[in-house]
Amino acid sequence: MTKPRLLIVNVLFFLFTTAVAVFAVPIEAVINGLDWAEIIACIVFIWMSGMSITAGYHRLWSHKAYEAHAVIRILFAIFGAMAVQRSILHWSSDHRIHHKHVDDNERDPYSARKGFWFSHLGWMLRDYKTNPFVDYANCRDLQKDKVVMWQHKHYGKISIAANIGIPALLGWLNGDVLGMLLWAGVLRLVVVHHVTFFINSLAHLWGRQPYTDKNTAKDNDILAFFTFGEGYHNFHHIFEYDYRNGIRWWQFDPTKWLISGLSWLKLTYNLRRCPEERIEKARLAMQLQYATEKALSLGHPNKEEILAKLQIEYDALVVKMTEFYQARKRLMEIKKRALIQSYEGLEIRYKYKELKASLAVQRNKWLDLSRMPLQYAC
Repeated sequence: MTKPRLLIVNVLFFLFTTAVAVFAVPIEAVINGLDWAEIIACIVFIWMSGMSITAGYHRLWSHKAYEAHAVIRILFAIFGAMAVQRSILHWSSDHRIHHKHVDDNERDPYSARKGFWFSHLGWMLRDYKTNPFVDYANCRDLQKDKVVMWQHKHYGKISIAANIGIPALLGWLNGDVLGMLLWAGVLRLVVVHHVTFFINSLAHLWGRQPYTDKNTAKDNDILAFFTFGEGYHNFHHIFEYDYRNGIRWWQFDPTKWLISGLSWLKLTYNLRRCPEERIEKARLAMQLQYATEKALSLGHPNKEEILAKLQIEYDALVVKMTEFYQARKRLMEIKKRALIQSYEGLEIRYKYKELKASLAVQRNKWLDLSRMPLQYAC
């Protein structure tokens, strides 16, 4: 089978930027010494361009996980162009296809099932024609966004101005245009490229699957640290419209923190969150699946008894959980109506506390039981 034609411009671009980052930057540092202004600018622009992809291109535009003020959208459009990953419209179109056909080797633009190299970089080096929407028909909503269409129409000019103009201006102010172009321009670009490409490659190959195993997406705390919080990819692929990837307070998700922080300033709004009940039920279903698979793989004589107990306790926990979340919903409604001190309010509050305590007991019981097959394996 004939391979798709090479995209020469893309190949040369990646070769050139990589060569400059690997060879020219160290040589310049040896000759002229390290300049902290250039290093700081490099780090700042890594974060600004990288977060414009994760918070802007990805969560804002591709998934509509929240809405943002025009000033924020313009900043994301400019610094997103600095990341040189094509326009918002094109990027979002590719990404929506990826989510719709994830792991489909024929239709997923960067299917991880084709291996690390393909999903990381190879898919951009040949004309695979995996995006059938030449008119961006899967992004009709984005075509109504004036900022998106402004950036799409003038993408080349904006990208050149952001990647060359801004670093050159800073270099002129700092007294070393070439050094700033190398550090804040090329080195920064190469770092951002590979950091964001890891989301397509490593985030589908390395980690755990606590929410679903219907696709290759993985959760990985280490990867989250290097990808602005996008490493919690297993969660993202099942709850893609949630503005968060790391849902726990301790999980490293600076993109979530940025979006949430901007909401305090009224610059982002309508932040979407998946209901906690759906998230917990997805996690429980996977725990049941893993425990069942482990029990089936063992030769223990009480294997059938273990399986029966697992199913009984799982069903009981789901029922208790449903009752708890219904009670919490009723409690919130009572609070909104300012009836919390009424007889009805007090009764609901008592019921809620009772269910919360019994649910905690049921959860602990389930955790102990779900680990039982592992104990037998030891």
